[in-house]
Amino acid sequence: MLERIKDKSKPARQDLAPEYQSGFGNEFHTEAVPGALPIGRNSPQRAPLGLYAEQISGTAFTAPRHTNRRTWTYRIQPSVVHKPYKRIKNGQIRSAPFNEVEATPSQLRWSPIPIPKKPTDFIDGIITIGGNGDAAAQTGMAAHLYVANKSMTDRTFYNADAEMLILPQQGRARFFTELGILDCTPGEIVVVPRGIRFKVELPDGPSRGYICENYGQHFRLPDLGPLGANGLANARDFQAPVAAYEDAKGACQMIAKFQGNLWSADMSHSPLNVVAWHGNFAPYKYDTARFMCIGSVSYDHPDPSIYTVLTAPSDVAGVANVDFVIFPPRWLVNEDTFRPPWFHRNVMMEFMGLLYGAYDAKAEGFLPGGASLHNCMTAHGPDSETFERASSAALKPHKIDNTMAFMFESRYAMRLTRYAMESSQLQDDYFEGWQGLKKLFGKR
Repeated sequence: MLERIKDKSKPARQDLAPEYQSGFGNEFHTEAVPGALPIGRNSPQRAPLGLYAEQISGTAFTAPRHTNRRTWTYRIQPSVVHKPYKRIKNGQIRSAPFNEVEATPSQLRWSPIPIPKKPTDFIDGIITIGGNGDAAAQTGMAAHLYVANKSMTDRTFYNADAEMLILPQQGRARFFTELGILDCTPGEIVVVPRGIRFKVELPDGPSRGYICENYGQHFRLPDLGPLGANGLANARDFQAPVAAYEDAKGACQMIAKFQGNLWSADMSHSPLNVVAWHGNFAPYKYDTARFMCIGSVSYDHPDPSIYTVLTAPSDVAGVANVDFVIFPPRWLVNEDTFRPPWFHRNVMMEFMGLLYGAYDAKAEGFLPGGASLHNCMTAHGPDSETFERASSAALKPHKIDNTMAFMFESRYAMRLTRYAMESSQLQDDYFEGWQGLKKLFGKR
């Protein structure tokens, strides 16, 4: 168990109130103790205050300047101080390539997974639904759910396979990363870059949510094209943490996800011991309520890609390894238009979740904390009840409010885990919602 070092000259845990620096992809600099950041040199012969200089590289050293990601940290002990890693059980975590069960073109939907009764922290509570690509080849993504009722105390985690986009749906989650603290409430997202160490605390009790594991290029803001300079997610609304650290000794377990498996290494101190840092490879958070929607003010409505918050490009221009898309509160004013999402088939895989409220394309069954999957070229759209209501509604200006749904969209079809296909949360009657769509040809 970690024990705080009692040294009144500096705090054992400098995290009294999370603070943030704003701007997506900025070069940040922050210190928890004055004088901890060296001036003019990244790695001086002796770092200030008896700290160790250590760089974390999120891209190859030779990546172009505009895509290069790296951060210099000044820490109490370097990250290399740990015992050898040993394999541990993966629990319900799975990684690409996925081959447990055959891929299916059927429309699928799951009810929320209950909060467990036995003590379960964030790592133990991760349940993989499915994914695509290959973690070793750094392509594709995975979709997970998490359910937790216990804070991580004497163990921390990092993912060497992917960056993680995390959306709490129930309960606040506090991400204590080696670069600082990010408090995340339902409606906000946190992105933890590949390799960054962190633990998750639950200040308000049990938490449940969603995870997108991105094996490919880093998430970035989408290009705006004809939209111009403004709209969608604004760079200024993304927040990175200020430096905060733990100066603690005692048994600590470092959990690593590496090449699809979990590994554990024993440490005698907290690895969250960065006193100062500067760079552009850092975790960040974003409040989806700040998203600036763009839509039609005449007739028809644009493709759902107009709600893209972040995109991870693939090697094909304009086709994403994975997009993160939201469906937030917004006004609908279109004339002579079927306003819910239309019936469609898509070359992109669509995995959806609901943070709160109701989704406007479904009458019932799609619940906060639940999920749905419409795979490559699988037909989907509004259920029969929603169709009837929307096709006969008076087309007055209407506000879709008190809702937040999202989608992970990928160019690669999703293959599912055995858990996802055999789970009691899988709704076997999901297809019934479309069976009431009647033949109307010749009757109207």
